[in-house]
Amino acid sequence: MGHWTELSIEYANQRSYLDELYRIYPTIPEGIRDINEDRWRNIEKSFNDGDNVSLITHLLYLDLFPIKDSYVAYLKHDSGAITRNPNTINRLCGRIY
Repeated sequence: MGHWTELSIEYANQRSYLDELYRIYPTIPEGIRDINEDRWRNIEKSFNDGDNVSLITHLLYLDLFPIKDSYVAYLKHDSGAITRNPNTINRLCGRIY
């Protein structure tokens, strides 16, 4: 490992690394995302009932899907893919549960 890489890792492991990094590279906070109350109730009900198809369907309407997965974009564009790909839906829901 290179000298500068070692120094960078050592510095990053210090307690105040993120605080000091923020002084140099401040993040721009996004607004708090509001979720429609009816949609959230549907998400909670689907989650509690273990209804994977309904859960994924309701979660796809959110501005930001709760987990990163490459297949989510496809599901957003082709809602019929939800019923055609039960293993993918179960995999995604398994991560959510």
